[in-house]
Amino acid sequence: MSTMRAFRMTAWEQPPMLVEVPVPVPGAGEVLVKVAACGLCHSDMAMMAMPGAIGDGLGWSIPFTLGHETAGWVHEVGLGVDAVAVGDPVAVASPASCGTCRFCRAGRENSCPNGLVGRGYGRDGGLAEYLLVDDVRGLLPLGSLDPVLGGPLTDAGATSYHAVRRILPRLRDDGTVVVLGVGGLGGFVVQILRAVSGARIVAIDPDPARRALAETYGADVAIDGVDEGTGRQLRTVLGPDGADAVVDLVGTDETIACGARALGTGGALALVGAAGGTLRKPWYGSLPRDGEVFTFQGSDLADAQAVIDLAAAGRIVVDVVPFPLERVTDAYEAMEAGSLAGRLVVQP
Repeated sequence: MSTMRAFRMTAWEQPPMLVEVPVPVPGAGEVLVKVAACGLCHSDMAMMAMPGAIGDGLGWSIPFTLGHETAGWVHEVGLGVDAVAVGDPVAVASPASCGTCRFCRAGRENSCPNGLVGRGYGRDGGLAEYLLVDDVRGLLPLGSLDPVLGGPLTDAGATSYHAVRRILPRLRDDGTVVVLGVGGLGGFVVQILRAVSGARIVAIDPDPARRALAETYGADVAIDGVDEGTGRQLRTVLGPDGADAVVDLVGTDETIACGARALGTGGALALVGAAGGTLRKPWYGSLPRDGEVFTFQGSDLADAQAVIDLAAAGRIVVDVVPFPLERVTDAYEAMEAGSLAGRLVVQP
């Protein structure tokens, strides 16, 4: 039996280990993907410290291989698989979904009740040489896109696209959208907005390098913040009409309050960041007339495919910093330190 290297959670509240495991053999309806690269995510760090009571409660089974931003090439197909062929470049959808519940049938996989267990969280993910995929509907064609760039689009890119898609009905081409936080997801949000909307984009971030990058990606204005002067600057930029939409990729009390105040009549506030902030009550006075709030994490299959297609067409860029699999621990340390620009990906 052939073996491969995999970076696995082997016990709760213990550091993951790079170990040798058998190469999976695809059965009927399954596909084996040769991993080109797997992106790293801050949520992986939370899994590494997760108490067993929480993991068990989510239905996660130890051991499992980390990594939920995976792309590569179809290496082997099981009996009855004709949707993909050996050699096809594919990305692997990050969240699991059943395909049969009322949410999946409506194209809302993000709400699938089976989504709490997914690749890289509770079942084997892509920080390995090969990944077994047992739901072919989760394989997304990459077209001309380099698979090394495809992984981050399945989570960071797709979540960003989902946020933009939700606010688009409220966003006018002669209006303004505010992006709070221009890190990994915020950079994608700015690019996607520029690709699909004619609205003016205002980016807010305390890091001057990120503000400069936001302008490179297409932001019309970049503001320092969030601090006491941010609101005044923002009111000057927005004028009396306020913003049609705000996408908050941070999620603190300060950013949520800033975003809510920035909205104009009928504006939409998309809360993606999960820093534990709250939206002030009573709602009257906190939100504009006919305003609305979206709160979510994750995306649908259509979001992932759409952002992949944008990247393949050259309409957005994916900046990656590659690490070899044997240095995966170094890669996580660099991600935690924030010392490198771009999405960190691990190549087996």
